[in-house]
Amino acid sequence: MKTYTPKLDELEKKWYLVDLKGQTLGHVSVKIANMLRGKDKPLFTPHLDCGDYVVVINAKHIKVTGNKMEDKKYYKHSGYPGAFKEESLEDLLERKPGEIIKQSVAGMLPKNKLRKNILAKLKIFAEGEHDHEAQNPEKIEI
Repeated sequence: MKTYTPKLDELEKKWYLVDLKGQTLGHVSVKIANMLRGKDKPLFTPHLDCGDYVVVINAKHIKVTGNKMEDKKYYKHSGYPGAFKEESLEDLLERKPGEIIKQSVAGMLPKNKLRKNILAKLKIFAEGEHDHEAQNPEKIEI
């Protein structure tokens, strides 16, 4: 018996809507990463992009546990001397709330050529309105 591998045209992509109001960052990130990758589907294949589109709303209202708002730091460096910057979770949440979700989900995806395409299917919005009503995303409770 041979292992069945689905073709790209056999894979059906759906749109899901996730509301993050009052949700914990880590728990939600795991669920979103699994939906983006397609691990919840019976036709999951590791070398294909078989995941669904995920629209995330209310990213500004995410929760974290413990003292992470002050203690957790995000770092970036441009490559130039003296250009190392750090920012706390609290400051980044005010400035770019979607970046926190994106980095958290990206860290849970495989580090290969599919990662960029999988992350492109993640649409993040800071407030409750989104631009994807035409796709009729199915609301999911996490």
